[in-house]
Amino acid sequence: MSFYTAHFRNRTGRPDLVLVKEGFNWAAFIFGALWALWNGLWIVSAGLIAAEIGLGLVLSALSLGPEVQALASIGLALLVGLVGGDLKRWSLSVFSGYDQEGVVAGSGVQEAESRLLAQRPDLLVEFI
Repeated sequence: MSFYTAHFRNRTGRPDLVLVKEGFNWAAFIFGALWALWNGLWIVSAGLIAAEIGLGLVLSALSLGPEVQALASIGLALLVGLVGGDLKRWSLSVFSGYDQEGVVAGSGVQEAESRLLAQRPDLLVEFI
């Protein structure tokens, strides 16, 4: 069973519902900035690229070996995996105008969406 945060917006009569899974995000961990671009998180992607470049420059300036640089990059990737869902929620709220409507559990996205709409029929009215 997974938990999802539900984000809703109604822009120009076209309602939109997005569910963001809670927990560690393996795609964000492995792909980082590419994951952010794929999800339309342009500012997040630019920040991740800048963080990786900055980290590399600082570690090079300190004359640390490639092992330390690799460990630091893995640490940054781990951090991105841990906060990937939070970054997506933040971007939905700040840049796309979504409001968080609650948290819902389900074995998959479809089940979680069904449960949310069963609990919150007022959202279902927006889709009709």
